[in-house]
Amino acid sequence: MRYSGKFTFTRLSYHSGDWDTDQRMPSNLLNSLLEYTTIPIDPHEKVIPLSSEDIFSAPFCYISGHKLVQFDAKEKANFKRYVENGGFVFADDCNHDIDGLFARSFEAQMSALFGPAALKKIPNNHQIYHSFFPFDKGPPNTSFELNGWGDDLVHDYLKAIEFDGRIGVLYSNKDYGCEWDYDFRNKRFLAEDNTKFGVNIIMYALNL
Repeated sequence: MRYSGKFTFTRLSYHSGDWDTDQRMPSNLLNSLLEYTTIPIDPHEKVIPLSSEDIFSAPFCYISGHKLVQFDAKEKANFKRYVENGGFVFADDCNHDIDGLFARSFEAQMSALFGPAALKKIPNNHQIYHSFFPFDKGPPNTSFELNGWGDDLVHDYLKAIEFDGRIGVLYSNKDYGCEWDYDFRNKRFLAEDNTKFGVNIIMYALNL
């Protein structure tokens, strides 16, 4: 079903860890939606506690951090119910490190909620790489990967948990949040707008 309302960038807060990262990133992506698409937007980010029933009114949610992810019982129940009933969560590891604390603890949470084999690499020809802009080689690299930050690896894949052929949880170790964490007015200095893949993610989420 295509999304027909006003899009709001919704960030999930959670009791453990540090969820309030990359604070300029949402306005940057919202500016890109305004620039490239015709969907109406709310210009302000909305923060919703994962434990709140308000998440069920949001078609797209973002979650990130550097530290421990340890959902409490209500957060676990809401996360599971949300994605199993058509919601979309984009989870981004700010550490860019597959052995870092956020990655290990978030993946453990996903394993506990959906099973140890639920989170899988998605192929680089997946629909999300063509939902708006074409990314024929799969997920674009970030400057943090190329400069050797984090685990000193360039991750040539993203992972996802899918339900009936649709992504419910998109998971990245590439640190897109930090890559897009700058004032949107500075995009004019870039040879290529690096937020375009963020547009793809949101457009995929809204057109499930």
